[in-house]
Amino acid sequence: MGMAQALQQPKPEPYNPSKRFSMSALSRAALAALALAVAACHHGSDSGTPNLPVNTLPDFLLTGIASTAYDGTTNDLLTAGLGKSGLAGAAPTIAVPASPTVAELRALAIYVNYRALLDMTANGGYGSLYGPNIDVNGGNTLGEGKIAGAEHIAFADDGTGMQNVTLMVQIPNSFSPDNPCIVTATSSGSRGVYGAIGTAGEWGLKHGCAVAYADKGSGNGGHDLAANAVYTMLGARTPAGTAGRNSIFTANLSATDLTAYNAAFPNRWAYKHAHSQQNPEKDWGRDTLRAVKFAFYMINLKYGEVSNGTTYQKIQPSNTIVIASSVSNGAGAAVAAMEQDTEGLLDGMAVAEPQINMNPPAATIRRGTTPVAAFAKPLFDYFSIGSLYQPCAAYAPSNAASPGLAFVSATTAANRCASLAAKGLVTGTTTAEQAIDALARLHAAGWEADSDLFQASHYAFATLSVELTYANAFAKASVKDNLCGYSFGGTPVAGVATALSANAGAQLFGTGNGVPPTSGIVIINNNSVGGAATDAASISPSTGLVDFDVDGAICLRTLYTGTGAQSTTLRASIDATKRSGNLRGRPAVIVHGRSDTLVPVNHTSRPYYALNKIVDAGSKLSYYEVTNAQHFDSFVGTAALAGYDTRLIPLHRYLLQALDIVYANLKSGTAIPPSQVIRTVPRGGTPGAAPAITLANVPAVAATPAGGDAITFSNNTLTIPD
Repeated sequence: MGMAQALQQPKPEPYNPSKRFSMSALSRAALAALALAVAACHHGSDSGTPNLPVNTLPDFLLTGIASTAYDGTTNDLLTAGLGKSGLAGAAPTIAVPASPTVAELRALAIYVNYRALLDMTANGGYGSLYGPNIDVNGGNTLGEGKIAGAEHIAFADDGTGMQNVTLMVQIPNSFSPDNPCIVTATSSGSRGVYGAIGTAGEWGLKHGCAVAYADKGSGNGGHDLAANAVYTMLGARTPAGTAGRNSIFTANLSATDLTAYNAAFPNRWAYKHAHSQQNPEKDWGRDTLRAVKFAFYMINLKYGEVSNGTTYQKIQPSNTIVIASSVSNGAGAAVAAMEQDTEGLLDGMAVAEPQINMNPPAATIRRGTTPVAAFAKPLFDYFSIGSLYQPCAAYAPSNAASPGLAFVSATTAANRCASLAAKGLVTGTTTAEQAIDALARLHAAGWEADSDLFQASHYAFATLSVELTYANAFAKASVKDNLCGYSFGGTPVAGVATALSANAGAQLFGTGNGVPPTSGIVIINNNSVGGAATDAASISPSTGLVDFDVDGAICLRTLYTGTGAQSTTLRASIDATKRSGNLRGRPAVIVHGRSDTLVPVNHTSRPYYALNKIVDAGSKLSYYEVTNAQHFDSFVGTAALAGYDTRLIPLHRYLLQALDIVYANLKSGTAIPPSQVIRTVPRGGTPGAAPAITLANVPAVAATPAGGDAITFSNNTLTIPD
């Protein structure tokens, strides 16, 4: 809807939180009138003017706000009405699979995102250590854990419709205007706006805090190019021409380019994180801060001071506890927001396994007495190394017991080893010798030996999807560039990609994670001998082998190391995402699993901690490194990855403690425990049938760590106890 049409709209109805507005229902002009209507419904004095700032609609909200109230019984903020039991059970059903309602898509998205980040098995801790039923003191008292309140969703944009960062604010009915708090829950990975609902979102809602979510402008926005269909803010699949600026993402292709691309590469998809050509990561801190501003605006619409028909901000950063939180690259966004916050919006930070790019600090990092081999490599650097060597290293003799090893074909892995040897990238004459060398190269590149057994499963389920997405994002590549011969689409048959089913396409907002392969969309090697094929099954032109597309892997690595225009753009984009290390002296806690194979501690939390201690004169950052913990808690409870359960504990347990620690410090001045290694105890037992976890497996953060557990930084040397 154009602005001229918006200005001609009748006066909006008074605020009704049970009504969900469509994106086109409210223009900025209408929203201003809505704010006055809301103000009239709430307490306040009409005599005099308060000495408070006016509650003004943030200038980055250029479309409409979709608002819905949930009663906490039939539907709710945290579980979409599914409750603790429903989240642990089968996926919610769609009455008409090819035409899901907005409410059905929301429930599916919450269900999928919650389960994607947590171990949902009872033996793994769901329902006993964490989950909707667990109260803020750790007691099993909340039943199904449904939380009543209001949810508000909007796009942040510059007026072009090209950014359309999805922001969401959830305000539970338990929110207290006398003790206000806000927690950020920026999505991890490339997930949609509900991506962090089961992590930081759940903690915030249980504590009566408003939760400020953002999808970082890299959310679950797919563009079905063959059908020219996209997804609106609330998930409805819509023709691109109809959606217009209300699309989460529409590829920047002219009609001519779209027609030509579809003719040459049928049934392909563009994805927002990969193909927006905006390097969204450089703005993740801004997006997180905007979510906080949106939260203050919505909170004050309900609780602000009203005088003479104007709403004033009674609840402000100065009287509100605001904690930046999330996991993975959502945690990286929280770090960026803390560094970039010049307005005093944020009070502290509690994050887990953050993905952070930085220049290497002028420091030495030691594990025990041994300097680490490499540290502070940017994400794309170490991912492009991992993508080359992981499938070969998976078959080193020492990795014979790797969980999920069968997902990396032994024959194809042997071919990868042989192809690497033929190109001079590994040494050895046998597969075993080549695999041992490949594993040694991963160690030299900064992976801890604690990650060895998990290299296979990470390659099978994560490495290429993340690497390829970031390659496109940093190179600012168009979907039509087919970077390094890759594309996204339906599984090829006889060299031709197939179309998604109508049901899968309609439900993508609920099922997708924003990074193919997802929901039937796969990674395709366009250059495979004999025609397009899934990457894992493709034949490399240079070798004539099914070797996990060694040509593509080398091409992606060369993007980082090369000298061409795309390489120059890619490295400049990475530089634009590097963090300074300065948290401005505010309380902060980072927790990270030592066995993290996706985001290794040597490239993220360890060097960032050292950098912070060097540049932040008032540093209040504590770092807790957790043994026997890694990036994907959901893998721990996955039956197909039996052996994760016997070896690893849920890192989520320590994110919750980090949030508790920072909140107690901000609210009551309770001291933040110093940096330390937390020594957990694996459950052991039979792979796939580990015994139930207990508190003995996951000891609490120590107020005063034992001497052998204390992490120290002295004389520009960071020492992590072995």
